[in-house]
Amino acid sequence: MIPYRIEEGRPEDVINILLQIPEFENLPDADAISSRLKHTPHLILLAVSEQYIVGFKIGYERDHKFYSWLGAIHPEYRRQGIAGGLADAQETWARSRGYSKIWMKTRNRFPQMLIMALNRGFHIIQIDSGESIPEHRIILEKSL
Repeated sequence: MIPYRIEEGRPEDVINILLQIPEFENLPDADAISSRLKHTPHLILLAVSEQYIVGFKIGYERDHKFYSWLGAIHPEYRRQGIAGGLADAQETWARSRGYSKIWMKTRNRFPQMLIMALNRGFHIIQIDSGESIPEHRIILEKSL
């Protein structure tokens, strides 16, 4: 386990790590992230080990709930509890601001994300068909 701390960040803080995540396609740039978060309550969390950002989690208000939109852990730092630490911090922040629900989307091709969400108490509330079975979108929700 590596030591890390969680701190709030800015859209430009996540760009370098986004480029290092092999699973992601069609990556948003800092302007696209800023545009999505503009005019809505939001939170950008960073997991920092020494001086390096090793993970992040971004969420914002959507449909009167907190939407956990985008997050990732650098491949070299996975399976060390960092994703769970970021999720805990995000849920604590959302709960402290009066949100009673948090929701997220993932795709069938990301089974580890789906498993983590289910293990954290999320429930599948909808499945939207994609072009292929791996591309089916799974929408999950959790009461805070």
